[in-house]
Amino acid sequence: MRIFDPHIHMTSRTTDDYRAMAAHGVQAVVEPAFWLGQPRTNPGSFADYFDSLIGWEPYRAAQFGIRHHATLALNPKEANDPRCRGVLDLLPRYLDKDGVVAVGEIGYDSMTPAEDEAFAAQLALAISYELPALVHTPHRDKAAGTRRTLDVVAESGIQPGRVAVDHLNEVTVGLVRDSGCWLGFSIYPETKMSPPRMVEIIKAYGTERILVNSAADWGHSDPLLTVATGEALLAAGFTADDVDRVLWRNPVEFYGQSGRLDLSATAAGPSFAGSSIARGGS
Repeated sequence: MRIFDPHIHMTSRTTDDYRAMAAHGVQAVVEPAFWLGQPRTNPGSFADYFDSLIGWEPYRAAQFGIRHHATLALNPKEANDPRCRGVLDLLPRYLDKDGVVAVGEIGYDSMTPAEDEAFAAQLALAISYELPALVHTPHRDKAAGTRRTLDVVAESGIQPGRVAVDHLNEVTVGLVRDSGCWLGFSIYPETKMSPPRMVEIIKAYGTERILVNSAADWGHSDPLLTVATGEALLAAGFTADDVDRVLWRNPVEFYGQSGRLDLSATAAGPSFAGSSIARGGS
């Protein structure tokens, strides 16, 4: 079973996680920019974070033969902080970079006017830079948030097939399926979506435009839940080809629209200057 995790926050994971992922068939990942838990106070802190996502994390992943890509954005939660608005001016510097395969995560957290503005502005950037968009749906008022999300996507003029709407569940999957956007599902140990629930959704809606990810952020999460979902699909009678489509070919198709996806074999290269890895410690 080969796996491409299309949404996983490896910044919050250890090198042991990379090792386990590689051992279980994870060959490629996309890491979206997100809220780090501690409020950031200026755009410069985002610049350092973006540099890490397009430099350090690809190197760290390569130690285990995993291809790492990123999506970059001002996330919905921090779009509400006036100190962070300058990130919208910073983004063009990064959206031309190799390995940046979408604008994201964008969308809604609390559905505020500030989030409306940041969402629309970043969809416009996705169009301008000919990149797909990865959209976060809110954890509260999810149905209303998803409907508003789809309205803003439609208003932007971006092609629905270039948009992945993530963190879906049984309540919102039909709305997004009918819109023509891609359907993203984050599999968690206790919240959002579980492997058995994901199996039932795929039974009902099929494998087309389905993206299954582990998210694997700072909270209670598991970077091997893509593997568990694949095993659950096989146990439910889906074919190996079905699983390959969901866990590999679908994310390749979606992010391949960026023209920047690199799935060639990777191996550990020379360490970055100043990196502690080459010296065996800090």
